[in-house]
Order: sequence, then structure tokens, then C-alpha cells
Amino acid sequence: MTSCPCCSDRSFDECCGPILAGAPAPSAEALMRSRYTAFVRHDLDHVERTHAPEIREDFNRAEAERVADECDWQRLEVLRATEDGDAGMVEFLIHFRRDGLDMRHHERGVFRREDGNWLYVSGEVNPKGEPRRVVKVGRNEPCPCGSGKKYKTCCGA
Repeated sequence: MTSCPCCSDRSFDECCGPILAGAPAPSAEALMRSRYTAFVRHDLDHVERTHAPEIREDFNRAEAERVADECDWQRLEVLRATEDGDAGMVEFLIHFRRDGLDMRHHERGVFRREDGNWLYVSGEVNPKGEPRRVVKVGRNEPCPCGSGKKYKTCCGA
């Protein structure tokens, strides 16, 4: 049993193998994992085939081959994956070594299901999280710690 390069803790034959062989991915996350595995295994036909039609012509095969050859793929970390009908989002980190340096690629990928097949539509590299919301407490307002004192004589002192 060969473990799958996508770090799913499953064998290649029961994880990404069937998808690389042409079976439809059951989820957006499964497609993302198979695309990572395709880079590891230099199966760039799969990467190109799973691009949405509107971005397929932008695929630079020579650049993808160069990246696949130059990188030592370490692991894939799926941070978050969601689906809503035929739309999906997968946020992931790819850890790799290139030119002797440990590097990582952080992306939030957008996926779409068409005719039962998941496709990669776009991605945002180094996505930012939601901004923190801070509530400003006035000096004479009750302290948010629940002491019953005014903020200025409690936590604001």
C-alpha cells in the first residue's frame, strides 16, 4: 500500500489515484488534493484538465513543468474546505523545498461543479482573514469584565 502524497492518510489507490485516472472528484477538497498529487507525480494533464474552461487557456504548461521539476514537495495541509451546492472553497498550505529553501504556498481556491465534475476556477494567494472587531469602551461605561465598576476605576486603571 502506497500512501497518497496528498497527506490524507489513505492509500493512493483509494484516494487520488482514481481521480487522476479520470474518475470525478467527489468534493472540491478531493479535487484540490488530486491536483497537488498531480504536481507531485508530474501528471500535469490532470491539472490542465481540471481548470475551468474560462481559465484553461491561461495554463502555462512549461511553467507548471518547471515548478513540478524544481520543487521537492513536502506536504499538503487543508486548512478549511466548504461546499454550497455546486460551489466550493478550499484554503490550503503547500509545503515544499526549492533551491534549498523551505517554502510554502498559501491559497484560498474557488471551485465549481459542472456536469458532475469539480473544476478549479480561481485562487487568492496569501488570503487575509476577517479583520478583528474591537469594541471601544468609554472611561465612564461599565467595565466589560463584569465587576460592576466603571471601566476607568477597574480594568482601565
